[in-house]
Amino acid sequence: MNNLFYVPQLGSGIVQIAEEESRHIAVVLRKRLGDRLELTDGKGKYAIGELVEIGKRHAAVQILEEKQFPAPSVRLHLAIAPTKNIDRLEWMLEKAVEIGVDTITPLRCQHSERQQIRYDRLEKIVVSAMKQSLRTYLPTLQELCPFPKLFENLSAQQRFIAWCPDDQPMPHLQSVLQPGLDTLILIGPEGDFSPEEVALAQKNHCQPVTLGAARLRTETAGLYSCAAFNLAQVNP
Repeated sequence: MNNLFYVPQLGSGIVQIAEEESRHIAVVLRKRLGDRLELTDGKGKYAIGELVEIGKRHAAVQILEEKQFPAPSVRLHLAIAPTKNIDRLEWMLEKAVEIGVDTITPLRCQHSERQQIRYDRLEKIVVSAMKQSLRTYLPTLQELCPFPKLFENLSAQQRFIAWCPDDQPMPHLQSVLQPGLDTLILIGPEGDFSPEEVALAQKNHCQPVTLGAARLRTETAGLYSCAAFNLAQVNP
């Protein structure tokens, strides 16, 4: 299996590798001088380089080949309330990046049981999942966002809010999801969105949808939405 290394400042010539990645290269993988590595800057650039310096705190690579992958033609923005059990959110985040997502916004909602997140930890999970899935574009992880602020400067062409009313039939996400359009999907906390939040989302052009008859956990709903979006792009 290939290993992909994240180098945010990936240039030409000799490239310096940050301490954390250098430790992984030297200690975990036990790479040696002359070994070849695959690198990405998370902005679509992919490179193959030869290891010319190696240590537990520092490594350097001579770039041999470079390629720029095109940016995604369609983007998914997943806005999701962090779960009370943060392990569930971390699991969802990892799998969502592997499946395909471009922006993740943790939401602070009226019914949220979790009011704080460790951004640095979640960011490491996003980077690790990008490398695991051999992707060259790093998804954008945003800071925890109060629900009303989500709608500032949005550009998604189609927008959905998944929620669970008892007395109102709604279309299934898959039946209204159009391929080829930038998409925003909102997933609420364990206590669901409040009526005020649903009304605000609808005012900002979010269409209410269901994800099926079964009641899904927040993290399952988030992952399902990512899968539905990506399937819609390959099976329009």
